[in-house]
This record gives sequence, structure tokens and C-alpha cells, in this order.
Amino acid sequence: MAVERKQILIADDEPNLRRVLSAQLQRDGYEVHAVEDGERAVAALAEHHIDLVISDLRMPKVDGLGLLKHVVERYPDVPVIMITAHGTVDTAVEALKLGAYDFVTKPFDKTEFRNVVAKASRTRELSQREVAPDATQRGRYRLIGQSAAMLDVYNVIEKVADTPSTVLITGESGTGKELIARALHENSSRKSQPFIRVNCAAIPRDLIESELFGYEKGAFTGAVTSKPGRFELAHEGTLFLDEIGEIPVNMQVKLLRALQERELERVGGIKTIEVDVRLIAATNRDLAKDIADGRFREDLYYRLNVVHLHLPPLRERTQDVPLLVEHFIVTFNGRLKKNVQGVAPEAMERLLSYPWRGNIRELENVIERCLLFCEDEKIGVGDLPPEVRRGSEPPDALQTPSSPPVSAGTASAGRGESDEGSGAGLKEAVREATVRVERELIERALRQTGGNVTHTARLLKISRKSLQTKMKELGLRES
Repeated sequence: MAVERKQILIADDEPNLRRVLSAQLQRDGYEVHAVEDGERAVAALAEHHIDLVISDLRMPKVDGLGLLKHVVERYPDVPVIMITAHGTVDTAVEALKLGAYDFVTKPFDKTEFRNVVAKASRTRELSQREVAPDATQRGRYRLIGQSAAMLDVYNVIEKVADTPSTVLITGESGTGKELIARALHENSSRKSQPFIRVNCAAIPRDLIESELFGYEKGAFTGAVTSKPGRFELAHEGTLFLDEIGEIPVNMQVKLLRALQERELERVGGIKTIEVDVRLIAATNRDLAKDIADGRFREDLYYRLNVVHLHLPPLRERTQDVPLLVEHFIVTFNGRLKKNVQGVAPEAMERLLSYPWRGNIRELENVIERCLLFCEDEKIGVGDLPPEVRRGSEPPDALQTPSSPPVSAGTASAGRGESDEGSGAGLKEAVREATVRVERELIERALRQTGGNVTHTARLLKISRKSLQTKMKELGLRES
């Protein structure tokens, strides 16, 4: 299928600004939806598969803060960038504390704006969905699991949540490290204060300092106004530094000083700012190896590793798989308007034997796919992806079935015209197979949504325009 372009929603009551921003973002390769007020923005969010929202603070009908609250509540994984006029920076900072990703001040520098959009877009990519909140007895702290490993995790959270101690969370990607950070924050005396999250892997190395510590007006090209950093925004709350192993060594020195002295200076500033921040860090890297290789400072590691909380991979707590599967079925039944009642025993055996290198995130995606195409009351073996049916990981590269070795003489005899015909035949076979798969996926999704193109595009995770184009190519628009 066509590669999906990220979709950005612009909400601003100034026509000229909407036009300028739309043109710039379209040149940068985004698909843009522009509306003039918050009410229309709410409707656009329901209509399209939006990846990023850019909103003015002051708009008619529903203002920027109202739109922000709607997005945080209904679409928590969609970043929101606020646009504010000079003199309302305090309101923009308040928006950040309420959950906005970032803000830009009018008039803003074009490069600064593009950097903010790129960071937010990259953060969206890296912040793939974790396990959703759970209110049953299948877990604690909005986490799911009753295995011995998870009970140990709950025990650590209970003991250290309401302390100022720094926590280092380690574990593979997809194990739920951000959920643990939120659980620590929400069960502490700081829960009414900001929880500020920074994915260090999403920020260009030369912007890390200004992102964490802020900057003063004129500190560098594009700094047309002063701006607080994430440490300031998290004052009296919690700062979560995800993928901390990606911070450059030269910045690790400044981070260590800020943690030890509890004070900082903005880039280009001379005023010392005191901060009271509870720091939680996470990484999927082996920091001990990074220390040995000179990529991570040993003194910073010991400062972060006051409390070490390791999240086990899913393959080491397989008894939690049925609980997670049950949770995801309930979640996607509501989202996809299905009524799947569970998993057949044979299919559950395959789910339990699969190694889950992508951990909970991979399991969630597999269950969503199963529900999308399941036509029975229970998920069967035939509804599982091929690699899960086999109970092993998919191969790293395409492998052809084993066949007798071809001698050099046979190979040379087959060169020339027959080679050319074979190549053309393979290409044609691949093209035909691709068309068949695309048609089947789109037809099933259309049946699932009752022919609603917008909802079908959201299920298939492509843009509405891409779906319409593909339907036209496959002759599905008429049918």
C-alpha cells in the first residue's frame, strides 16, 4: 500500500497563518487539515487519523485549552503544539503542564517551528501505545499482570513511589516503562503537580540542552523569545527522561550538575534557577556496557541508579499473556465494534509459545489484527499471523524453500533469455499477490465499518486520501 503521510491538524482563526503553516508543512511532506476554531478541530479529530495537533490558544467557540483537554482525554498519544502571542507565555506554560507537547510564540522563526514539529512527530513515532489502564484485579497501578515478576514490580512501586528518590527503569522496548513512571508519579505526593515526559531519542543532539534547560532570547539563531526548559516545567513535579542512554556525553555533565545542585541556567542566561524535580529515567540500553565503551558517565549512572526497577520481557512472564489478551479483546471489541468472546485453546497455545520480541506492544498489535479479521466468536489459529501460528519469530530475510543445488553448468545454460523471463515472472507474481492482499484487506475493513471510508482508513492506519486512491486503483469505489 501507499506509504502513509503523517496528518497534521491546524486550528487557528487567522486565515493567513493557516495558509502559511499549511503550505510549509505540505512542503515538508505532511498531509494538513486546517480549521478556524476548536469546535471544528474536535470534529476533524473524529473524522481523520490525526498524528499531530497545532492549535492557537485564543479561538472562538472552543479555545486552545479546551481543545487541548479534549485531545489529552480522547487522544492521549497525539502531541499538541500550542501557538501563543507574545505576552501570554504564562498561559502556554500552563498548557504544557496540562499535557501539551510544546509551544511556539508569534512571531516565530520558521526553523524553530519546523524543529518543534519534527520533534513532536518523532516523539509520536517512538511513543507507540502501551498497555491501557485496567481497573480490575488483573493487576495493580493500572498495570496488568499477576506473575511473580510483576508482583515484585508492584512491591517496588509501593515502597518508593512517595519518596524523592531517583528511579532508573530498565527493560526492552514495549515492556511498559512509561506506565511504571506514571504509576510512580500518580502514587506520590507530587501527583497534583506536572508529569513532564521527554523522549531523549526524539530530540536532535544539538537541541538537548535547550530542551532540558530552556533558553533566553537571542541565545542562538531562531531564539526570538525566552523559553523555559523541561526541568522548569516539572518544578515540584516529576520529570521522566525516556531513552536516557541517548543523551550525548557532554550533556551528561550538565544533567548531573542539575540533579546534584538542584539548579540550572538557561542557554544564553546568567540567572541561576532553582528547581525541585523528582527524576525518573528509563532505557532499553545496557548502560554498564555503555560506561565501559565511554558512551555513558559512570558518576551519572550511580546518581540515577538510586532505585533500579527492571521490567521483565513478556517471554519471561508468559502466565500474564492470557490476562493481557483478555484485556486487549475487550479494548478492541469496543474500538472496532466487534463481539469476539475469547481465544480458542489451540490459538492460545500458539500465543503462549511465541517469543514476543516486541513484548506487550507486539501482543497488542497482534490482537488488534486478529479482531479486525476474525469472523467467529473466538480467535482461532487461522486468525493469527503466520509467524505466531508457527510459534517462532518471522525470519530476518525472505527465505525460499530448500531445493537441490544447481550445478555451474546448469546455471550457465539457463542464462540469457530464460533468466529474463524468470525475473519478469517473479515481478508479475509479486505484483499480483500484492494486489490480492490489498484488495482482501480493504474489502474486509470496509465490511467491518459498514462501508465508512473514514473509519476504514483509521483501521488500516492510512490516510483517507490514500485509501480513496487505492480503492480507485482496485475498482472498489464503484462496488
